[in-house]
Amino acid sequence: MANTPQAKKRIRRNDRRKVINGNRVSRIRTFVKKVEAAIASGDKNVATEALKAAQPEMQRGVSKGVLHKNTVARKFSRLTKAVAALG
Repeated sequence: MANTPQAKKRIRRNDRRKVINGNRVSRIRTFVKKVEAAIASGDKNVATEALKAAQPEMQRGVSKGVLHKNTVARKFSRLTKAVAALG
């Protein structure tokens, strides 16, 4: 158990950040799922719009430190490729 006041403060802070970061990751997942659903339906226009909406959210996740930049780059690349492959 934490003994110092600073360690106790860090525990409190980490608990608050865990909720915020979890919500942020969940929001990003939702945006990605919308793109994947549009790809599965075969609608290129909807998929393109969903991808445009998802990209800033994914980048925000990188800048806030909840996702690694290479992970986001890989996911975005794969989604872009899948949208481009739609007829």
